[in-house]
Amino acid sequence: MAADGITAAEKAAANELLKSLLQIDTTNPPGNEAAAIERVAEYCRGMGLEPTIVSADPERPNLVARWSADPAIRSGRPIILSCHLDVVPADPQRWTHPPFSAHDDGTYIWGRGAIDMKGFAAMALTTIAKLKSKGAAINRDVIFVAVSDEEAGTKLGSRWLVDNHPELLGGDPEYVINEVGGFTIHQKGRRFYPVQVAEKGAAWLRLTVTGKPGHSSLPATDSAVLTLAKAVEVIGKAQLPWHAGEEAGRFIRGFAAAQGVIAEWISTLLTDPRIGPLLLPIAIRDSSRRDSIEAILRNTANPTRLSAATAVNTLPGSASADIDGRLAPGQTTADLIRELTEVLTSKIGDGFSFEVLHESPPVSFSTDTELFQHIEQALHRAEPEAHVVPSIIPGYTDSFNYARLGAQCYGFYPLQLPPELDFAAMFHGDDERIPIAGFHWGIETLCDMLSHFLTSET
Repeated sequence: MAADGITAAEKAAANELLKSLLQIDTTNPPGNEAAAIERVAEYCRGMGLEPTIVSADPERPNLVARWSADPAIRSGRPIILSCHLDVVPADPQRWTHPPFSAHDDGTYIWGRGAIDMKGFAAMALTTIAKLKSKGAAINRDVIFVAVSDEEAGTKLGSRWLVDNHPELLGGDPEYVINEVGGFTIHQKGRRFYPVQVAEKGAAWLRLTVTGKPGHSSLPATDSAVLTLAKAVEVIGKAQLPWHAGEEAGRFIRGFAAAQGVIAEWISTLLTDPRIGPLLLPIAIRDSSRRDSIEAILRNTANPTRLSAATAVNTLPGSASADIDGRLAPGQTTADLIRELTEVLTSKIGDGFSFEVLHESPPVSFSTDTELFQHIEQALHRAEPEAHVVPSIIPGYTDSFNYARLGAQCYGFYPLQLPPELDFAAMFHGDDERIPIAGFHWGIETLCDMLSHFLTSET
């Protein structure tokens, strides 16, 4: 199928589908994704796919719709197109347009979830509908999945689905297309398209420190609250060890390769645990870019919630901080706790402990696959001067659950972005919005890629 195969009417319909999803408030917590799931189910039925809806909680359902290949020509294991419909909270006071208004100004569609990731739900559904309408003779089953609860750890979403209904996911799917990747990064006049092949793990921890309880009218230089405040400051300033694995090195070199020999040499030095931490501030002056690179080169830990006494006139016997920890490939929760223990002990002693609230391992996937090759080829057809880079992200996605089924998972949510739009800032940030022209380009690119992949000989 040619990239220009998406008609004006189909683009308009994709816009309306996206806007209808954005207007449904699925802020997690509490989520309440049922109405959004039903909107997707309605769309699936409209294109001749009967969805299956399953859940551990009726208000937090998951949807699976299967487009089955003709058994006579089926030659590959299923491919999953996955999205989540829950979103993170948004403060309306900080937005130019209300976060659930789906405001359309002709250039952007605004709304919480436009990028993360109701936009991909609309893109994938439009693509499947287009391929079905063309009568594509597909070589494997295509399974569309919309899940709940990704933003809060996946317990009721993809994790529950993989644990309880792997048969709906094909049992042993070969590939998953998910977030995050396929968007434009403009750098020194060049256009890069990272395709996610790895993601850091998560280790959500609770740090608890102890102190002498008592009445807060008395001096208390060693209270649990003051100790916790010191511990939070120590963690916030900590420079944890460098863990520059193959995934991070490949990502950094992918950007450097297009910029010449010196840039490649510097990229190699950045992954050196002795030189990298000293060189990074010099090599990358832009603080936001530097933070993004540093995040994939070490374990990170950010305190996000504090708790102590329930009364203002009481010195509590303990105080706690919840910490969002992220693990570099090859690292474990125990490794992160060991690193944090080392930096804390020298500053506050040993009167503290860690509790693991949630954990998921880092995951990595091969680039030596038929699907990854088709992704590269499609991006080059859509933009011949594109530089395609296998990437790692500092966050996690539903892919770490699908990996348990043996699938190769790629973040490929193609979006052509203007230089002035900071894609990373759209994730969980204010004024989240999707460029309409870039969204349509993404539909065409995804449709082109799947058309070639699903009709090729495997």
